[in-house]
Amino acid sequence: MRRFGRTNLALAVGLLHVAAFATHSLAQNPVRGEQLARTWCASCHIVRADQTHAVTEVPSFRSIARRKDFDKRSVAYFLLAPHPPMPNLSLTRAEAGDLAAYIASQK
Repeated sequence: MRRFGRTNLALAVGLLHVAAFATHSLAQNPVRGEQLARTWCASCHIVRADQTHAVTEVPSFRSIARRKDFDKRSVAYFLLAPHPPMPNLSLTRAEAGDLAAYIASQK
């Protein structure tokens, strides 16, 4: 019985570490997100107010941020998975979180 309790405690501590890592790995830095957006996204999306050229069929970051169902966490996870016609960017979790934070700042 005693060993079972220690196992549960070890499992709980491990899960807390995973949760802390997951939260940290989606750290959101909109300044870094803007840099990523200018590098990876600006050829198709309008990523800032002073940008004049983009593909007409894709939404601007501002329109994405203003959607009623917009959620930074959901956008970050969306960016992590390949989703044609967008190219597979192979972003890290931190980069996806940064991009999502930058998109949110465009409201």
